[in-house]
Parts: sequence; structure tokens; C-alpha cells
Amino acid sequence: MKKHNFSAGPCVLPQSVLRQASEAVLNFNELDLSLIEISHRSKEFVAVMEEARTLALQHLGLEGKGYQALYLQGGASTEFLMVAYNLMKSKAAYLNTGTWSSKAIKEAAIFGEVAEVASSKHQNFNYIPKGYDIPADADYFHCTSNNTIFGTQIKEFPKTDAPLVCDMSSDIFSRQLDFEQFDLIYAGAQKNMGPAGTTLVIVKEDILGQVDRKIPSMLDYQVHIGKDSMFNTPSVFAVYVSMLTLRWLNEQGGIAGMEKINQYKADLLYKEIDRNPLFQGFVQNKEDRSLMNATFNLAEGANKEMFDSMWQEAGINGLNGHRSVGGYRASMYNALEPASVAVLVDVMKEFERKS
Repeated sequence: MKKHNFSAGPCVLPQSVLRQASEAVLNFNELDLSLIEISHRSKEFVAVMEEARTLALQHLGLEGKGYQALYLQGGASTEFLMVAYNLMKSKAAYLNTGTWSSKAIKEAAIFGEVAEVASSKHQNFNYIPKGYDIPADADYFHCTSNNTIFGTQIKEFPKTDAPLVCDMSSDIFSRQLDFEQFDLIYAGAQKNMGPAGTTLVIVKEDILGQVDRKIPSMLDYQVHIGKDSMFNTPSVFAVYVSMLTLRWLNEQGGIAGMEKINQYKADLLYKEIDRNPLFQGFVQNKEDRSLMNATFNLAEGANKEMFDSMWQEAGINGLNGHRSVGGYRASMYNALEPASVAVLVDVMKEFERKS
């Protein structure tokens, strides 16, 4: 029996997608060739890339609205650099809500002034700052929508005249938003789309081409747009699995349907965290709690050895918290079944009974 996979990433994927992908590795489209053997320039894979790009824009409601979808390499960590390379003239504004936004700030500082408009670092990033001002002269404003390590999530994005850039690596396609408010979105595939190896970038074309610096070809969004996301050999398998996952998302009712399922899962677990005296949530404000990553600790005096043994015996995987936070982290990405969350909740209740 497959384990209940709460891993933060690479993470759980739909079983139907894994079956189709495994078949394609052996024989893709009845070509008697493996997906990972065929040319990325073949008409069969070009069709995959085009569908993957189109589905991403359709799900976000951005098709035909001046946006391009790209599947690039290097993960979100490369996007930390590419965003600044392509958009920063002299100054950019950043909201610091965790490890990944801190890394993005570090890369942006190579290119100019970084105005850190607010930070929750002083409390180990256990809340989302609010009520901050974005400098009027910022070339763009950057934020991270969901913080996997600390379990916080931005629920309301600021209004700004500067281009709005968002790292959505860990919650893209999980909830409804007005995606037109964003000028650039990027997301590593290994949370809600596919295996590690490709990064989705959604960019509004009219924000590009404004900087004076010469940009290396591999780091230039316009180059990738001009080559239909095929400037270099793409991560064929990762793009294909992402395409299959986006097809699967349609079967769930799109983002609207997925959000209802994700809210149900999150409510189920957070209700038990709040009810059970042997557990306590990590996030300071309940309104900042992530739908994707629930972080919690054992109450003082609770038997950690017993609890760890119980959830492992129940077939649960990937529940340990990040080393910088400790405790536990239940990552409830799109493909995690509600039944898996119910198993975890039952273990927590049983732990209370036995303690």
C-alpha cells in the first residue's frame, strides 16, 4: 500500500499521472520509443510543450492577456537571479517572509538596491507582515506567496504601481486568486505540478526589455519567449508530467475545485491541532496559516518517541519539520488525498488517548 506522503517536496503526485508517466517512459504515444529518448524537437514533444504552456495560462485565467508561459531549468533559485537580471534598473522592493525570500533578496542585491519593506525574521518567520509601504521608485515588488518551511501564506497581496513578482513555488494552482494582479510568477514544479527539473514562469511581456544591461541568453526571458521555451533542451520528463498534472487539475474542477479540497484538508488538520492539548501550532496568527504546509510542535512533556512511532506505523511519510523549525510539517499539496489527512488526524487523536 502506498504511504501517506506529507513530504514538502519533491512531493506527492496523482496516481493516475504517475501511471501515465511510467507508461510514457517505456513507450510514448505508441512510438515504440521512450519519452526520454525522443528528440525534444520532434513534433510529439513540441505538442507536449505547447499544451503544458497553454494549460498553465488557461488555469490561471491569463490566456490571451499578454502573458507568456515558460518551462525553464534551475529551479526557483535561478529565478531569484533572473528576476533581478531582467527587471531591476536600480532598486527593487522585497517582502521577507522566510528562507526563500531571504535567498531571493541576496541575489537581487547583486544588481542594485534592495528595499526590504518588512520582515518577520525577528520571530523566526512565524507570521506574515502587513501594513508596510512599497517605495514609489521601486522597479518591482517581490514576495513569496507560501512559505514551506514555516507554514505561512499570504492571503491578501498589496496594491502597488510597481510590477508585482511572486514566487509561488509551493502553492501555485492550489487556490483562486486574481492572477492578473501579478506581472511575473515563478514556481518550481516539484510541489503541485511534477518532478523536480523544470520551473514554470508566467510573465507579462510588456514588463521586459526595460533594463540597459546585457543579459546572458540563458537568463533572458525574451530569448526563451522567442524560442517558445525551447531555446535549449528542456527537461522533457518534468514538462510532460507537469502537462499531465494540469490535465488532472481540469478533472478536479480546475483551481476552484482544487481550492475546496485543499481548504477541507487544511481545516481538518488545523482543527485537531487546535483541539488536541498535546499539540501546538507554529504560526502566530491563524489567518496566516498555510493551506499547503501545516507546521506544529508537541506540547511540553508530550512523548515524542511514542508519537513518531505511531505515525510511522500508520504509513505516514515526510512529517518531520524542517531543521530550522523542528517539530512537524504536514505538506498537503494538491495530490494529497483527504483520506491521508484523516489518517494523520486519527493518529493524533489516538496519541492523546494513549498519553
